Amino acid sequence: MVRHAKDTINRLLSAAGITVNGHQPWDIRVHDDAFYGAVLSKGSLGLGESYMYQQWDCERLDDFFTRILLADADNHIKKNFRFKADILLARLLNYQTPSRAYRNGSAHYDTGNDLFEVMLDKRMTYTCAFWENANTLDAAQENKLDLSCRKLQLRPGMHVLDIGCGWGSFAKFAAEEYGVKVTGITISKEQAELARERCKGLPVDIRLTDYRMVHESFDAIVSLGMFEHVGYKNYDSYMRMAHRCLKDDGLFLLHTIGGNTAHTFTDRWLNKYIFPNAMIPTIRLIGQFIEGLFVMEHWQNFSVDYDRTLLAWYDNIWQNWDQLKATYDQTFFRMWKYYLLSCAGSFRARKSQLWQIVLSKNGVPGGYRFKEA
Repeated sequence: MVRHAKDTINRLLSAAGITVNGHQPWDIRVHDDAFYGAVLSKGSLGLGESYMYQQWDCERLDDFFTRILLADADNHIKKNFRFKADILLARLLNYQTPSRAYRNGSAHYDTGNDLFEVMLDKRMTYTCAFWENANTLDAAQENKLDLSCRKLQLRPGMHVLDIGCGWGSFAKFAAEEYGVKVTGITISKEQAELARERCKGLPVDIRLTDYRMVHESFDAIVSLGMFEHVGYKNYDSYMRMAHRCLKDDGLFLLHTIGGNTAHTFTDRWLNKYIFPNAMIPTIRLIGQFIEGLFVMEHWQNFSVDYDRTLLAWYDNIWQNWDQLKATYDQTFFRMWKYYLLSCAGSFRARKSQLWQIVLSKNGVPGGYRFKEA
């Protein structure tokens, strides 16, 4: 059995241009042969867990994953019964009900503000940066925030709803730079507390609440990196909430990771350790649920920018690990490294996308335009 697992995994890795104990930075070094059985029996979950527990290493995990994904290696491993059962349950059950949404959000976003303060830019923007004409993470994130404001055509005095406001980076930027009032909502207690502190003195209201509980009317709506947690069983209620809360002449900016093919269940390792019950939308699914509610005015893909953003986040963690290791152990560090660099590989391989979509309720008279930088 061990020999079979070893031969099978070596063959799959070889097809991706990866050699066990080879000399290229994307090659892996296997420290424990249990690695082979874990990957063969549990697929991506086994691959991630075996890395966390130091059964293998790789100099450049991002390059390793780029090659694995381009070779479609994961789909050549037979899915076990447990994985099939998880997919079935995801289709039958709503894993993003209001009560579950709080648990899902807390599992990741309440990990620790100290970790995110070190990892992110100075504004604590936990979404893809926009690197055009930017050389630092701080500048690239300000680019993205400003681009988002321009796409929404913000003007002083407007009231904006920020769905999934995080630590208040967009709310603070928009209030300071564009003179708008912002209502931000999050289901993370840690995020809400720090966002209120960071936005103190500004016309920003941060609420610890689920998007389904919002009923006011807004001049514009923005959602940066939250739609991935909604789940397709709730896409209809999410879009209807946005439609209900957006004024007739307003704009809605949806910023989300996207996938090339639809799946009701995310990667098993990411689901267990990083983003419980998340789901990546596709063009077809988004189109299905905006139909009859919104006009699609503008759709931009800058997924390659997420590769660079994730590498910058990892570099911040690596450079500051000495101050974090008193709180987070080595297994956590390997888990977080695996998370950031495997996702970077996915964007580099173009298996994951990053979309900004501008929607209106009735179509912008004369056509939609936004001010270029």
